[in-house]
Amino acid sequence: MEAILKREIVLGKVLSRIILIVSFAAAITLGAHVRIPLPFTPVPLTLQTFFVLLSAALLGARMGMAAQVLYVCAGAAGLGVFTGSGAGLSYFQGVTGGYLVGFMAAQLVVPSLSRSIAIDKSVLRAAAVFLLADFVLLACGTLWLKTACGYSGKQAMLCGFWVFVPGDILKAVLAAGIYIAAAPRIKEITR
Repeated sequence: MEAILKREIVLGKVLSRIILIVSFAAAITLGAHVRIPLPFTPVPLTLQTFFVLLSAALLGARMGMAAQVLYVCAGAAGLGVFTGSGAGLSYFQGVTGGYLVGFMAAQLVVPSLSRSIAIDKSVLRAAAVFLLADFVLLACGTLWLKTACGYSGKQAMLCGFWVFVPGDILKAVLAAGIYIAAAPRIKEITR
């Protein structure tokens, strides 16, 4: 009887983890479709970074990266999950290709820094970690704009980084509040 219960608990956790990974990949997709074109940059404002930061913190390094990889692979395979319903490998050559790489780079920053946040439950500290990870994400996109799109350093920083900072501060604070509230419940599943 004990072996059956343990097997059901293990299978339940595995299924819960898969559902979380797929849910966050879907949330990132929905965030891609909430887009606001800005007249002074070819990169639109989206909600993707909000969900990227949350997945990194709530799911941890492996599961969070799995959500990012699932999202990127779905788009590469031709599903219209990217901003503007974009899809396919050629999308990576466009102006937002560097940000897609940045999603995974941010994924590496948050879990390593978020362990200390869970202990003291500080929204301000969580927001700082999320903002740091977001700056890594923005830096990847900015580098891409500079190298692949031929922007000058100043132009790339203006169009790919600074324009997004005010909105990303707000997203980091909101994500931090949700993280502090949801982390105890999610951590039961992800451990």
